[in-house]
Amino acid sequence: MAFWTYMLRCADGKFYTGHTDDLERRMAEHGSGGYCKFTSVRRPLELAWCETFPTREEALSAEFAVKKWSQAKKRALIAGDWKKLSYFSKPPKERLSTSLETNGEIGAPKTVRVERSRDIENTE
Repeated sequence: MAFWTYMLRCADGKFYTGHTDDLERRMAEHGSGGYCKFTSVRRPLELAWCETFPTREEALSAEFAVKKWSQAKKRALIAGDWKKLSYFSKPPKERLSTSLETNGEIGAPKTVRVERSRDIENTE
């Protein structure tokens, strides 16, 4: 028997993470609105990500891990973007900046460009 860890994208943009042994049944339960208070007030829902596991314990462990992740890290997982997932796995102080788009290549050496202000007169 397979077990699933899954993530739903709610209508308000929030994510719900859970695990189950029957993904189709669980999706129907969430969709009907009576299964879970969190998702019942945030419909419609979309299955954003799911993964199978051989045991319930592994699926539950994955659920607890993913629930703690930031929104950015969850989006990277959903997109299958392992570079961003790795980036957002680092503590903020260890990241080059707050935006991947402004960093260029991750892991590239940092360069600092120093410019002299034209407003300051050279007094040498």
